[in-house]
Amino acid sequence: MIKTELIFLGPPACGKGTQTARLAEHLHFPHIDTGSLLRNEINNATEAGIEAKKFIDKGNLVPVELVSRIIKNRLAKEDCKSGYILDGFPRSLEQAEQLTKINAELDKNVKADFKAIYFDINPSILIDRIVNRRSCKDCGEIYNLLFKAPQKEGICDKCGGKLAQRKDDTREVAQARFDTYDRETAPLVEYYTKQGALKSINANGTIEEVWQRLLDVIG
Repeated sequence: MIKTELIFLGPPACGKGTQTARLAEHLHFPHIDTGSLLRNEINNATEAGIEAKKFIDKGNLVPVELVSRIIKNRLAKEDCKSGYILDGFPRSLEQAEQLTKINAELDKNVKADFKAIYFDINPSILIDRIVNRRSCKDCGEIYNLLFKAPQKEGICDKCGGKLAQRKDDTREVAQARFDTYDRETAPLVEYYTKQGALKSINANGTIEEVWQRLLDVIG
């Protein structure tokens, strides 16, 4: 049996979240969201969670070494033996190097297939997606005025609640997020290309079109 290890790379609003959740269900692999994992550690007052909370309470980032330890403990669990989909990590070269070490330690006695899936998409499309995004204040359903507009303007199809634009879904904030991505995360594309682990897909298109492309590269 070959263990399947997947991470997703790509700028904000490229569709990673939608496809990651769907793929995890399709493959019956755990979808490990780093943010949720960290919050669970803190809420459960684990040793690592208590340590992480000290940094967060001071407004500081949780050190890479600590986040890596939490992730390693999660990936070592029984439900990850056949494979996993890791979401939100790595986001920098330092984190990528940590993940490489983690996988090397956990995969000593197994054959593993690691892939970094890169969602390649036109930045101008992403900004249009973000500024046209609306969400329901009551049920949280997400719409987009360009390709998933509500039947009635400003009203949620599901529950009839009012739709609103998030304060940070502006052109200026979106551009700042892309600048951060380019500076910190985009170098991972080169890192995983050199490792021979990068698989790039065209993320321009509908959810179903991107889904089929994703299945093709997963194999």
